[in-house]
Amino acid sequence: MGIHTRSRHYLRSSDAKKIMKELEKAFDPSDIGGVFEGKRFELVTTDVCDIILVEDVPMIFMPDGEPFLTVRGALEVKPEARIVVVDAGATRFVVNGADVMRPGIVHADPGIKAGDLVIVIEEAHRKALAIGRALISGDEMIGDSGKAVKSLHYVGDAIWEVTR
Repeated sequence: MGIHTRSRHYLRSSDAKKIMKELEKAFDPSDIGGVFEGKRFELVTTDVCDIILVEDVPMIFMPDGEPFLTVRGALEVKPEARIVVVDAGATRFVVNGADVMRPGIVHADPGIKAGDLVIVIEEAHRKALAIGRALISGDEMIGDSGKAVKSLHYVGDAIWEVTR
């Protein structure tokens, strides 16, 4: 599945700051600021969603207009909030774009609310695998059955591959 680029342009620093403020609502500002401070932001408008390249790497994307880290962004920032940790058995499904099922989850940030964007990470190395939308709250995610996170973006997908 490829994505079609409609337009691209560098953002003014005031627009980049607005995006940073939005990201800081979900993550610790000190985590975010250090990674993106003084970098050039380029907005790529696609037929799927808007993607922001930071120094030519897709670090932020905007599903439904809400800025959030991409998998590459999450690998760089390594945030502690909005995290859903999956076991090795779930990892191979998640990296292929599967939604996250409750039995594969070993930990979830209790601050997650249904509808939040979340980062799915693997247990062993704590590396980001996917970004998804929480279908239930964090404290309900560990269980025997049912879907917990709808996958939106994962390692190696079209968003991951967006570059110059």
